[in-house]
Amino acid sequence: MAFQSFHPPVRTLMGPGPSDVNPRILEAMSRPTIGHLDPVFVDMMDEMKELLRYAFQSDYALTMPVSAPGSAGMETCFVNLVQPGDKVVVCQNGVFGGRMKENVERCGATAVMVEDAWGTAVDPNKLEDALQANPDARLVAFVHAETSTGAISDARTLAEIAHRHDCLVIADAVTSLAGSPLKVSEWELDAVYSGTQKCLSCTPGLSPVTFSDRAVSVVKERKSKVQSWFLDLNLVLGYWGGGGKRAYHHTAPINALYGLHEALVIVHEEGIEQSWQRHRNNHEALRVGLEAMGLSFAVDAASRLPQLNAVNIPAGVDDAAVRTRLLQQYHLEIGAGLGPMAGKIWRIGLMGFASNRTNVLLCLGALDAVLGEMGAPIERGVAVGAAMQAYQSQAGN
Repeated sequence: MAFQSFHPPVRTLMGPGPSDVNPRILEAMSRPTIGHLDPVFVDMMDEMKELLRYAFQSDYALTMPVSAPGSAGMETCFVNLVQPGDKVVVCQNGVFGGRMKENVERCGATAVMVEDAWGTAVDPNKLEDALQANPDARLVAFVHAETSTGAISDARTLAEIAHRHDCLVIADAVTSLAGSPLKVSEWELDAVYSGTQKCLSCTPGLSPVTFSDRAVSVVKERKSKVQSWFLDLNLVLGYWGGGGKRAYHHTAPINALYGLHEALVIVHEEGIEQSWQRHRNNHEALRVGLEAMGLSFAVDAASRLPQLNAVNIPAGVDDAAVRTRLLQQYHLEIGAGLGPMAGKIWRIGLMGFASNRTNVLLCLGALDAVLGEMGAPIERGVAVGAAMQAYQSQAGN
């Protein structure tokens, strides 16, 4: 069998991730590979940490990218902060709260679950009740932006409650970083992890993390070894720590880090607050168009993520058939629902470089055409015009 180079088709990625990668980032990743201990590369690492602090709105010294995807960022937080016998309160309102529970248990700790319906925000009152009932809890973990449902929770309030009960906070910001307001230091979030493939519009494979001084003290003073050698911050900091000589820990994904650096430069150029507002503006235009068509959202407006839109599938419509037609006819990818939301919602991403007017109008026009051809109960031919009016209204404000 003769093998040939792989050339993927050009897609418009409007699912839950990865998002469209900015061509500037792809170009950056094609630059010459140098050694991971090269002084020039070490200088770039220091600059990247400063750029990550800006994106996270964090002033924590320990801010860096983990050399693996967002799930490894999650694991980095848990394996370093959770010790055998600990009690951790885990807030679950979707898939990724469940993964937090898995991490807690694999660390030999007990997870106390605070559960809310999928598609809703974490209820702060339930967290308060759980902490009062478990005064020996050491940590609270929650998902800021639940990718599986399109719901955002009040991270600041949840952190305040946790700290009032002498707990550290672990927060999942995989989908919120650079897409929704996230103020790590101001909100006093202790350990936060994210991913590069969402609103940073970089390729998958890296996980930015940031740890407060309180969290770092716990890591350094823990009685048992961190169960993961690769993710042990006591070792990793020999390479990613500031100043002085860097100690070899692992061979960093050099070209992927070029890409992340470029992604963070782009965020800095636009301005973090401007990035948050752009995601909000494009969400509003998409919302107006979808509602004009007759479609509805699965999440209440107050808890709705602008960069990950959970849209109810009309009665009688074949979920997979619609997504297949969008991909085949329009090279447009949107996401399916997960867990109890499977077959009930589409997840339409407007993340990073993909959060733009062209994509909003493409998605609305393609959905209008595909659903219309399938005889779905929608109002045809109005979605794009409604979205354009929304954009004009934004321009006039």
